[in-house]
Amino acid sequence: MNGDFIKFIKNDRFAELVGTKLVKVEPGYAVVELEVEEKHLNGINTVQGGAIFALADYAFAAASNSEGVVTVGINVNISYMKVPTGKKLKAEARVVSASRKICHVEVNIVDEDDSLVAKANCTGYRKQQHG
Repeated sequence: MNGDFIKFIKNDRFAELVGTKLVKVEPGYAVVELEVEEKHLNGINTVQGGAIFALADYAFAAASNSEGVVTVGINVNISYMKVPTGKKLKAEARVVSASRKICHVEVNIVDEDDSLVAKANCTGYRKQQHG
């Protein structure tokens, strides 16, 4: 993977604001983590769905852009399975298909117990210019 492109992915200021951390990037694959803090909790003291979505979205961005083709999201569907336990969430994203213009990425979000918290199915538009 191109080192300049990793800088491009790491330059996501919103991901930094949320607190997500890029752990691993390989062609078509990425792992992102989030340390759960007070700011990630909703009114009933569970992790807010938007924080989980932001984690999934950043993993999607890293995996879909990992081969050096600028890719933007055009559709994301997320299903929440359970309330996470512990203080860390991990999103694992894998490109399952890619053509010249479109890619599909599956993202699994797990908690500290490795229990499936959410699953996202993402579609990206590959802009073809390289980062």
